Amino acid sequence: MRWLFMLLLVLNIGYFAWYRHEAPLRVKDVTPVSLYKGGQQEIRLIREAGVGHTVRKRDECLVVGGLRTEEEQQSLRQRLISLDISTESVPRGLPGEAGYWLQVNAQSERLLDEPVLLSLSKDFKDLKHKIILCGGVASAG
Repeated sequence: MRWLFMLLLVLNIGYFAWYRHEAPLRVKDVTPVSLYKGGQQEIRLIREAGVGHTVRKRDECLVVGGLRTEEEQQSLRQRLISLDISTESVPRGLPGEAGYWLQVNAQSERLLDEPVLLSLSKDFKDLKHKIILCGGVASAG
């Protein structure tokens, strides 16, 4: 048994020496990532690509509201009109949501981005915004 162990040890040492002699270490050539990308060298956001800030289906609408009184809703509507954002009142409210809501017209949705919503939420404590299916909202026409 001892002789078998010594034989395997000598064979391993011989194999290691033969392997090191056959394949010397070489530095591997690495291609820079910039060559793989071609002309596209930067990351572009969807907003920068001109697609718009949100990608939604045509049957989805943006609604803002959740306000307790109709006076608050009218005040919000006047504030949005001053920002050139056109809205329509949602007469029956939203299913499962309390309060008064306004539906933002499709042409005005791009004007109502996150900074504007944050500014409005400071003035209107209960202000919420949601994206819902337009078919479920009856406009006041």
